[in-house]
Amino acid sequence: MKQKFASIILAFVLATLLPLPVKAAEGLMPVGKIIGLQLKDGTVTVAAYDDALGGKARDAGLKIGDVIEKVDGETVTSAEEVRSALDRCGEAVCLELRRSGKPVTVTLSPQRSQGRAKLGVYLRQGIAGIGTVTFFDPGTGTFGALGHGVSSARGTLLSMKEGFAYNAQVEDVKRGVSGQPGQLRGVADGEHTFGVLRKNTAQGVFGTASTFCQGEMLPLADYEDIHAGPASIRSTVSGTTPKEYSVEIVKVYPEAREDGRNFLLKVTDPELLAVTGGIVQGMSGSPILQDGKFVGAVTHVLVGDAAVGYGIYIGNMLQAAA
Repeated sequence: MKQKFASIILAFVLATLLPLPVKAAEGLMPVGKIIGLQLKDGTVTVAAYDDALGGKARDAGLKIGDVIEKVDGETVTSAEEVRSALDRCGEAVCLELRRSGKPVTVTLSPQRSQGRAKLGVYLRQGIAGIGTVTFFDPGTGTFGALGHGVSSARGTLLSMKEGFAYNAQVEDVKRGVSGQPGQLRGVADGEHTFGVLRKNTAQGVFGTASTFCQGEMLPLADYEDIHAGPASIRSTVSGTTPKEYSVEIVKVYPEAREDGRNFLLKVTDPELLAVTGGIVQGMSGSPILQDGKFVGAVTHVLVGDAAVGYGIYIGNMLQAAA
């Protein structure tokens, strides 16, 4: 089953889940592969209108992005619970929603199709999107991605109950311009998992891969070795194949900076600038390399200049994964 995924937005509050083994002393494999991500947190969100049945839901006031919390007073935490509650409802159903953090109530009449009551919308459980794999540890199967956390509908770090990563490919790029960040648009293969997610933290998402990544191992940079000057990032901005692009580390900030932004980067590669305009959403997690060492990962784009963004130190990601 193919699933359309856009890039994931971020948040910054620490979460504590299962520890993951990482053999960082021998170095790690920088990846740059694009993946689809599905993080479930017990929320059910309206993802899209059904082509045939969606008109009545739209007219009743149900909006894409609404989080369904209750159906006729019954709390729901999964798409199947929504469907079961609809089967028990009468001619009209009251939906208690959360929209942009505020409570909203919508009443509508479900439609019948294939013997079941239908809202006329597609539902998404938790948060879905695409991102980039930062590292893979062949000794333990552990991988890390994004370089930042995934936020909930309330704007706080999503408290993940379970999560999955899927093989994916980039279909299209919305080019970034000054004042408007760009975005990778991808398709994830929902039938072929890349791995299982174990942790969602402010420094990235981490899990165990079910497929072995191919590539070279690189030593990890000590923080004092990182300097302003030429570097590179490894990203996938078309199809499924990562490529290396030139960047410049403009400034190095303190290692313990609380917002996770350790480096200021500027894209200098003409090919990447032509395709994306610089750093776009979905490139988060792209490995940063300098002087033959693994430095960190891309995390954010600077809204005022699409060619400029921030990176997180690989040591801070590994500390969060431990």
